[in-house]
Amino acid sequence: MGVDDQMARYKRIDTGLKLLPVDLSRQLVPGTFEHALNHLLDHEMDLRTLDARARNDETGAPAYAPAVLLKVVLFAYSRGIVNSRDIEQACRENVVFMALSGDSAPHFTTIAGFIRELKDEIADLFTQMLFLCDAQGLIGREMFAIDGVKLPSNASKQRSGTRAEFERQADKIEGEVRKMLERHRQTDDQPLEPDLAKKESKRIEQLQQGAAQMRQWLKDNPEDRRGAKGKVIKSNRTDNESAKMATDKGVIQGYSGVAAVDSQCQVIVEAQAHGTGSEQALLLPVVEAMRDLIEEDSIVTADAGYHSEANLEQLAKLNIEALIADNGMRKRDERFADQDKYKSEPDPLYDKSTGGKKTRLFGPKDFHHDEESKTCICPAGEFLYQNGSQVVIQGREAVKFTGAQRVCGPCPLRDQCLRHPDRTPVRQVVFFTGKTHKPESHTDRMKRKIDSEEGRRRYGQRFATVEPVFANIRHNKGLNRFTLRGRQKVDTQWKLFCLVHNIEKLAHHGYAQ
Repeated sequence: MGVDDQMARYKRIDTGLKLLPVDLSRQLVPGTFEHALNHLLDHEMDLRTLDARARNDETGAPAYAPAVLLKVVLFAYSRGIVNSRDIEQACRENVVFMALSGDSAPHFTTIAGFIRELKDEIADLFTQMLFLCDAQGLIGREMFAIDGVKLPSNASKQRSGTRAEFERQADKIEGEVRKMLERHRQTDDQPLEPDLAKKESKRIEQLQQGAAQMRQWLKDNPEDRRGAKGKVIKSNRTDNESAKMATDKGVIQGYSGVAAVDSQCQVIVEAQAHGTGSEQALLLPVVEAMRDLIEEDSIVTADAGYHSEANLEQLAKLNIEALIADNGMRKRDERFADQDKYKSEPDPLYDKSTGGKKTRLFGPKDFHHDEESKTCICPAGEFLYQNGSQVVIQGREAVKFTGAQRVCGPCPLRDQCLRHPDRTPVRQVVFFTGKTHKPESHTDRMKRKIDSEEGRRRYGQRFATVEPVFANIRHNKGLNRFTLRGRQKVDTQWKLFCLVHNIEKLAHHGYAQ
């Protein structure tokens, strides 16, 4: 055998089952999230409110310590594990979970019940966390950015509707059952195949059960659900506190998770979940909840979804400095003049538009208006006569010109000038000259403030403050839907994920090392 034909010899690799001595305390390495979590719950957090649940001092089996269950749940959420069965499996197989739980391996029903029953205690734990973050110097109080994310919940979108719609559905199902039973009576003397008869009976039973459930829901909910302005909104028979929400991915049935984030270290200072898609209604509850953190020189920022005259008026009454964008902010900002070229074009396979590109109609810029002579000439070169010099439109003074019937009737440019040339006789055009002397609104003052150089600079920090937080929770932690039902339970789950984010901030800044 030559030198080139010789084979190298390596040590054998054995990946099978091993019985190894493991020091669980050494699996929590300083500087990691799990080490900070363990130290936090064992030495810093006051969990006596959770201890008060247990009533087994004289009778009953020993209970799992709340600190153990909270450690397991928060660490699981940090790894993107939400399902209680998966958490139980991790406690049996993952050495870090074993170290956090003391190798106790709680049952999945215990874990699920612990999360489900966290109510007021979670708010207390969140507040304690904020005190600790503040003590570590992680909260600057210079700027707070408020934003939210809409996530689907454990509810069926198909089971949404008003009471009237549910009543019609129940009537329809019951009518279908009557027809099926009538067909059975008419064919009693004709034998059916056993499998077909079994399927028919099962289908009738399912329909009757569905109708009975719907009737019971209508009995338990005698009134329609209404929004902030009293308008009837759709209820949901699986989770009536959730709501239908429009997102860029389509309509979902779920909740809005709102967070207020401090700009210094991106610590979440307030977290709430609400079953509404109206962001305007969510601003003030969040601001009220974080009032103790807002100082005289603090500023609250939010995007256009939270803008309304009522919200701005209330913030002014509370003497809170704010920068709340309006829908036209980017149109007024020259930095976004070419933003349309970055928008993705619609997929031609899903383009539902009918017809071709619409012809652009003549606008006020296409008319020549001379303020001194008070004349107006249309694109066809004809004079229009002035029929209003003291016109007020949405608080703005304007002058209005109208074409003559004898001129506009035979004009060859009618199709370019009038939206409905077949039924509109003449063209009218309005030129704004200024604003009336009515009192300045809160919206006007906010526009002037946010359009200033300082306002644009400070508002520009909002995006870099709050968006990375949602990226961490949604992408890194894998929160793509809420797995519980009911606002209180969903709010608990949202606060738990926000707790994970804040504990990470502590760990990254050297806490408990």
